[in-house]
Amino acid sequence: MQIKNIIEEIERFAPPIYQESYDNSGLLVGDKNAEASGALLSLDCTEAVVDEAIKLKCNLIIAHHPIIFSGLKRLNGTNYVERTVIKAIQNNIAIYAAHTNLDNVKEGVNAKIAEKLGLSGLRILSPKKQLLKKLVTFVPKTHADGVRNALFAVGAGEIGNYENCSFSIEGSGTFKGNMSAKPFIGEKGKLSKEEEIRVEVIFESYKERDVLQNLFANHPYEEVAHDIYLLENTYQNVGSGMIGEFEKPMNETDFLSHVKTTFGPKFVKHTPLLKKSIKKVAFCGGSGSFLIKNAISSGADAYISADIKYHEFFDAEGKILIVDTGHFENEQFTPEIFYELIHKKFATFATYLSKINTNPVNYF
Repeated sequence: MQIKNIIEEIERFAPPIYQESYDNSGLLVGDKNAEASGALLSLDCTEAVVDEAIKLKCNLIIAHHPIIFSGLKRLNGTNYVERTVIKAIQNNIAIYAAHTNLDNVKEGVNAKIAEKLGLSGLRILSPKKQLLKKLVTFVPKTHADGVRNALFAVGAGEIGNYENCSFSIEGSGTFKGNMSAKPFIGEKGKLSKEEEIRVEVIFESYKERDVLQNLFANHPYEEVAHDIYLLENTYQNVGSGMIGEFEKPMNETDFLSHVKTTFGPKFVKHTPLLKKSIKKVAFCGGSGSFLIKNAISSGADAYISADIKYHEFFDAEGKILIVDTGHFENEQFTPEIFYELIHKKFATFATYLSKINTNPVNYF
């Protein structure tokens, strides 16, 4: 099995197109065509993690955080990033990262946090816009089902928990082919009027190439009439943060104890207690202060994230309990996502969860 086979599986789950513009997810070091001997899964990639990969005979490290983030101008080992990359190259170890694309998909980082906390009824806290397109095409009745099925086969018509979604309406189409035309119905040089089906499907924008390829391959007409519209709708499967609920509400001190037990920090920072129960919880893996207002407007009782600055705690304004767990702490379970993805597809492939604690923050 090649390294690219593993990457393809991860990217089907968390398409790179969903990473933020500032991010640097993807294959950062190594040859995707190399045979994979084993994969080491970690939150971060450090020199110690590379050493662990060498010991385990793994030539692929899959991390959540990209070791190369803002670019490298030289490689002379003057900092930990350069030393890590040099050591990986010297030992023929590939480094791959799935960062904000894994944050942004519904079943990604935040879903894992929800699983650990015991939250259900999950939805994206701040879904993204302009990620969906609509295809409209016109097909003779005899071929409508075939065209629909061809579009469904490449992921068109998937809406939330539903698939194979489409809308159809009958109408009449007219056309007149010139003498070079090869009409499927009617005669060239003569005006034809045919009963047709208008078929509409929604699809994720990045699938457009595959959708059109299947449309043209399965549509009987020489010239395939079609329209594509960019939709302003928010896409409920992709976005920042998440919100869910506990089965039963708990008081604030029990809630804070539950958070500490789940994530394991020596302490958590939080805003003043509001003397109310906690049932609906908003949360965001990693740095999530940009979602505080979204958490408040969602009606959440509490918001869990990390890297919240001093003045940002004031933004709670007595409306919500804000809890800062620490960045490493709330994302530490992310490698489990990689493990589950790989083992679901490649059950016998050598895959290891790193035992290195890469948290650079210590508490005294």
